[in-house]
Order: sequence, then structure tokens, then C-alpha cells
Amino acid sequence: MQTTKLSVTGMTCGHCVAAVAKALEKVPGVESAKVNLEQGQTVIEGEAVLQALIEAVREEGYGAQLHV
Repeated sequence: MQTTKLSVTGMTCGHCVAAVAKALEKVPGVESAKVNLEQGQTVIEGEAVLQALIEAVREEGYGAQLHV
């Protein structure tokens, strides 16, 4: 299983966290997605394609990039 971390910008509340988590969980290959509002990060477990993860977050109206 692969772990991917994304940095997410634009989240301000619990609703934002839920929207990002729900969007990520719909991406094929995602087994779990945890979103941390304070850190502005997500931790995704599974075999999803990175670009699909980023696009799912962006479609919800937030910025996303690979966390390094």
C-alpha cells in the first residue's frame, strides 16, 4: 500500500475538511483519506494516481500539491 501526502490550501473549517476527504475517497484506488485542517495536509492510503488526487481536491475549490 502506498502513502501519499498532499498540502491543501483554502480549507477554513470542518466542512472544508469533510468535502476534501469525501472527494479523495471517491478517487479510484483510495483506501483511506485523513485530512488535517491545522496542518493543511492530507494523508492518503491506497494505490491512487497522484494527478487524480490533486484534481479531486481542486474540483472542490481548494489548492493541492504533493507535500514534500
